[in-house]
Amino acid sequence: MPTPEAEQQQGVGKATKSVAEHASALVRLELELAALELKRKLISFAMGIGLVLGALLFLLYALGFGLAAAAAGIATAVPLWGALLIVAGGLFVLTMLLGAFGLMALKRGTPPVPEQAIREAKLTTEALKRDGR
Repeated sequence: MPTPEAEQQQGVGKATKSVAEHASALVRLELELAALELKRKLISFAMGIGLVLGALLFLLYALGFGLAAAAAGIATAVPLWGALLIVAGGLFVLTMLLGAFGLMALKRGTPPVPEQAIREAKLTTEALKRDGR
């Protein structure tokens, strides 16, 4: 027949095992949260790089059209150069828009640190310390 002391030791053992399992589950969930947060930031960072590269490509085209417009304007002095300048201006506007969106995306993706997961881990640690006293 088990004594009350033996039953209490078994209860403490079960409680200890339960606490360890819960702590392990918390750590796994926090690691999963960190991975998801890093993935989201890396996607945003990659999108920002792509948009900035697109802006640079259009800037190159805008420069080409601008130079062609200047050459056409000097060579012929007819309305053709005006049309080319309008195209170049449109490409510059497109370049500025893509560049602005790309920079915003880069700022959202940097620094690639799982801030929410770190904050949750600190809160969990503080809660465990408070409840342990």
